[in-house]
Amino acid sequence: MFEQLTQFDLHHRVAEQAAATLVFFTAPACGSCRHLKTVLKTVAERHRDWRIFEVDAQHESGLTREFEVYHLPAMFLFSQGDFHAELHCEANPGAVERAVAEALAQPRMEAP
Repeated sequence: MFEQLTQFDLHHRVAEQAAATLVFFTAPACGSCRHLKTVLKTVAERHRDWRIFEVDAQHESGLTREFEVYHLPAMFLFSQGDFHAELHCEANPGAVERAVAEALAQPRMEAP
């Protein structure tokens, strides 16, 4: 359901997005990642203007290092094409929506 990003297209694909954009790092064997993916499907249905992309951390080790991903799943918020914040929240639709709203209310952070 979610478009896959690679080290060759993440930055320019995200830069093209005007709305809130979530990029989440996952791996096939990660149970928590599969649960988050289900949660994000619900979020995507509720927020059709948001974009959600997926990065396979096993195959995209360059991006995993760039974003300093040490634990999966990991989620990053971009706004108007620019990095905004890393998100830390419970894996349920309401918590993700609140985390996005709270992050967007704060100044942008420096990209990893």
